[in-house]
Amino acid sequence: MIAIIDYGVGNVTAIANQLQRLAVEFEVVSSANQMEGVRKIILPGVGAFDDTMRRLNGSGMREMLDEKVLGEKVPCLGVCIGMQIMTERSEEGREPGLGWFPNSEVIRLQIPSEQDKPHLPHMGWNSVKTLQGHPILEGIDFDLGFYFLHSYRAVCPIENQLLSANFGEEFPCAISNANIFGFQFHPEKSHINGLNLFRNFAAY
Repeated sequence: MIAIIDYGVGNVTAIANQLQRLAVEFEVVSSANQMEGVRKIILPGVGAFDDTMRRLNGSGMREMLDEKVLGEKVPCLGVCIGMQIMTERSEEGREPGLGWFPNSEVIRLQIPSEQDKPHLPHMGWNSVKTLQGHPILEGIDFDLGFYFLHSYRAVCPIENQLLSANFGEEFPCAISNANIFGFQFHPEKSHINGLNLFRNFAAY
């Protein structure tokens, strides 16, 4: 069973709808005692880093998440800010992140100063480039890409980077660390590519 963590941020309903389309068993979880027996975890997220961390820490689920993901090695997928809080810190705020990706942080997208520069936030469809193969990327159309909505991006070691995108600069948009996966884009808004990612995660 996949647990979609509901801590007050994120497109919980949109992700649930995608899993329903795939006929994947899931439960929306909002307390630690609901997490017993989960086999996979999804961390949704839309919003600011500090607010998201405060909500997660205040939910009573933080300790159980660490136990499941780091201790039991339960596969976990983070979406947008749900991915960013997996890093150690963000220049968007002051709260420490989960620290599930060592030597990682979140910084503001660096946009060149030319007159025709793109404007933040990075919003809409963007193609992606594969940096290393992984079963979770099976069936993905890299030219079609994914739907993005963000102004900050992760910095992490190259060995953790699966996909990159370009918006003013090249940045990692899919990262992994053993059983942990993070997507800067929104698979729940990315049609067939997003559906394939959720299908691959469910089968992982």
